[in-house]
Amino acid sequence: MHAYDEDLTQQVMGHLLDRLRLDPPPLGRLGEHEELALALKDAIGTGPRRPADVLRTYTDALEPTVVSCDHPAFLAFIPGAPTKAAALFDMVLSASSLHGVSWLEASGAVAAENQVLRLFADLAGMPQGAGGCFVSGGSAGNLSALIVARDTGRHRLGLAATAPVRIAVSDQVHSSVGNTLRIIGVEPLVVPTSDHRLTGAALAAALQTASADGGAPVVAVVATAGTTNAGIIDDLGGVAEQARAHELWLHIDAAYGGAALFVPELRARLRGIEHADSLVVDPHKWMFAPFDCGALLYREPHLARAVHTQDASYLDAIHGADGADHDTDWNPSDYAYHLTRRPRGLPLWFSLAVHGTDAYRDAVARGAEIARYTARLVEATDGLHLLREPELTVVLIRRAGWRSEDYYAWSKRLLASGLAFVTPSVWEGETVARLAFLHPGITEETVRTIIASLADESGRGPGVPERP
Repeated sequence: MHAYDEDLTQQVMGHLLDRLRLDPPPLGRLGEHEELALALKDAIGTGPRRPADVLRTYTDALEPTVVSCDHPAFLAFIPGAPTKAAALFDMVLSASSLHGVSWLEASGAVAAENQVLRLFADLAGMPQGAGGCFVSGGSAGNLSALIVARDTGRHRLGLAATAPVRIAVSDQVHSSVGNTLRIIGVEPLVVPTSDHRLTGAALAAALQTASADGGAPVVAVVATAGTTNAGIIDDLGGVAEQARAHELWLHIDAAYGGAALFVPELRARLRGIEHADSLVVDPHKWMFAPFDCGALLYREPHLARAVHTQDASYLDAIHGADGADHDTDWNPSDYAYHLTRRPRGLPLWFSLAVHGTDAYRDAVARGAEIARYTARLVEATDGLHLLREPELTVVLIRRAGWRSEDYYAWSKRLLASGLAFVTPSVWEGETVARLAFLHPGITEETVRTIIASLADESGRGPGVPERP
């Protein structure tokens, strides 16, 4: 079963190379349950099938029903747009069976990943001792970091290992943070936001109230550098000031907005990020890495190591049981809840090395530039209303007279036409259009067509056919 198959290799590599040559790739479409059930009906059986037939099932029936996140007009959620270099090297990584748990097993891979983490730490202004590891994404990073924040806070206060504590979060915090707090048994101290933005003043008021309410002590605060829904950046400097004053762990979720660190004009909006005790950035978003790739950094990594290092006889070999000096060894398994992991930072390392950081700066800046262009276009278009000036790359738009079902029907028509994938969202209780720009290949012409379709009386607009 593990024998090398030349024909299979050529067929799969041929398809991969064809896919990489597409510029742009097909947008894709939504698959129907019945068609997919039929396509997969006999895919897996007790005996073997010809690889060419199995590959054809994928290329003809499955791949077309997957929306391509690397299409320039994938403007839903927070998209991804890996460089060709990163995508190609991800193939190398997948074919190499690298186990990126420890320095013992993957020293070269870990060293390369750490070079990228050092770049991020320098961009953020964190100290030379900062470090961490790559995880699957923001959710895993938030979970791992807040476990350290919880346990470090308990230790600082001299509390028992199971003592109740609270972590301050805004009412706009990412859903993964709320999920994390439920998982780790921590109660949130929810801080109301002003204009959807957590401020130092609001945190100070909430902490003052919390100190008198008889509840569990607050040990940490979570700030956001780029909310998912609108790209809003919290008052990082003000929050950091309060965190220092109250001896709180400061965790900054920059999964989306962290890429702005590459661009000097945008970096100024992240003032205060340098004070983070832990920081999450998702390169598979605005840093053009393949899924799944999240970077987790700690100001003082030894605190994370004290929490996450797993103790078992079969792990003694990576933790110095041989009596040798392992102080300089860096085991990624010591900095998050994981053990088994692929060195998912390597494709990003390869792409950064191939293209250079100036190219990344320009590509990141392009996303913000096209968002500003779109905002001006919306303001100049009758029947459309720009809901707020984009801070990063998310543009929120209201179409006069539309209800929720109108936005969703428009979204389906755009996808069916192959023009764009745009999903509505909710802003202050109202369904609106939401465009998230990350891919540097998006053109002004495509944006004009999308905006025209939103403004058109029929809801179709130029180039958007009626839904089949």
